[in-house]
Amino acid sequence: MKAKKMLILLVLLIASVSVMAGCSGKKEGAAALETVTILYPGERSDRMNEFLNNEFAEKMAADLGLKVEVIYVPWAQYWEQKDIMLAANEPIDLYWDGLPDLSTIVNKKQAMVLDDLIQEYGQDMLKVLPMEQLQGATIDGKIHGIPSAYAPSSAMYQLVAVRQDILEAVGMTDVKTPDDLKEFATKAKEKFPEMKGPADIIFKPLTRYFTDEQYNWIAVEDLVVFGEDSKKAYSYYETEAFQEVAKFNRGMYEAGLYTEDLTIKYNERDSRMQTGLYLWVEGSLGKEMEIVDAIKANAPDAEVNTYLLAEDKPRYVTATGGEVLGIPVNAPNPEGAMKFVNWIYKSKENYQFALYGVEGKDYEIVDGRINKLTPSEFFYEWMFRNQNYQLFGPNVAQESIDQYKSWDDQAVRSESLGFRFNNEKVKLIETSLKEVAGKDLAAIRSGFVDFETEYPKAIQKLKAAGIDEYVAEIQRQLDEFLAAKQ
Repeated sequence: MKAKKMLILLVLLIASVSVMAGCSGKKEGAAALETVTILYPGERSDRMNEFLNNEFAEKMAADLGLKVEVIYVPWAQYWEQKDIMLAANEPIDLYWDGLPDLSTIVNKKQAMVLDDLIQEYGQDMLKVLPMEQLQGATIDGKIHGIPSAYAPSSAMYQLVAVRQDILEAVGMTDVKTPDDLKEFATKAKEKFPEMKGPADIIFKPLTRYFTDEQYNWIAVEDLVVFGEDSKKAYSYYETEAFQEVAKFNRGMYEAGLYTEDLTIKYNERDSRMQTGLYLWVEGSLGKEMEIVDAIKANAPDAEVNTYLLAEDKPRYVTATGGEVLGIPVNAPNPEGAMKFVNWIYKSKENYQFALYGVEGKDYEIVDGRINKLTPSEFFYEWMFRNQNYQLFGPNVAQESIDQYKSWDDQAVRSESLGFRFNNEKVKLIETSLKEVAGKDLAAIRSGFVDFETEYPKAIQKLKAAGIDEYVAEIQRQLDEFLAAKQ
């Protein structure tokens, strides 16, 4: 009897220990899997959704002990929603924005200083994203963002990615001038009525063509440009170049070559181009490689080529890329966010997994070229492109690859490289200027309204909103920046 009682007690003790061990294991597992939340622009494809929930989730848990949640916001609402969510201290650990807007992001308290995080958790990243690149996101001597695209970058946003197959079908070989573009759109409309015309008003490539002194943009909403020769800041919308751009685009609109979507849904220009029904979109070097597969998914015979208008004019390197990843000041898990970014750049395998999916299922590499087996986008290549890991598709001509790799060989480094305008003293003015730019000047820029009647009114509003004081403050900071470089 005594032995029987002892046996029962022993069984109960073993069962109790097993239950406790099971509970302990569950607690430890839950604690080990920290959450990182990423705010991301665009639409989540079915394959990306499956990838995030399965292969990617398993990889993050195994490699980093992280559960990565990605919140997608459509392009048209992205920036507004980003501001709302960050102002409300919603639990966002990482987000994307444009590098030119870094100062505004910092002044809105949307981006924390990253130097210590990079030092502790970003050392693998620095092997392929050099510190000089990261210093392009420096304000007051401290790094506030990660310029995530590291590739040849001169004449950024000054190129035009064109449907080469349609261009040749209408009897043309290339485009060198705005008149060439207009001729192309006119002939395409006649021969291919199913095409919907240009996807973009390409005001920056046109600005390059219409100005003698090359400009680059150094403030929000494209309000102010830096003159590469004069080293001065100018109100962009008051320049002769802008007026020529607006008049050209008005002519395009009046000729029925532009649709109203180019004004009303300006930020959807890349999405339009990828439908296979449009003729061109603004780009930087390599744009054709970036978008050709998405276009071919809808137009299998599509070919894309990128052209630089006014090719003889200098090409300036004006920024360390156009993209920036930010970690909010109130991010719940900034360490996890930095670990995630570091992981992407840690190895070629990680980079390819994040950008292209699962090898053998979503892509294959044949003779050094990447062949995408599914049309879905994973983490955007344009956001994370790195010249140390970059692969080219089988449809990209070797000539284009050679041009890409040597593109910056003849580039000129802009004196404004690294300049970040601090808008702290002119916040209210900037808000008023943005309103005028968004409501009045954007429509003029795209040719949507009559230039002769509407432009003088818009400039009056710009003046009343304080553009002269705004430009003067930028010039003051610019002079200090340039003097410090001597």
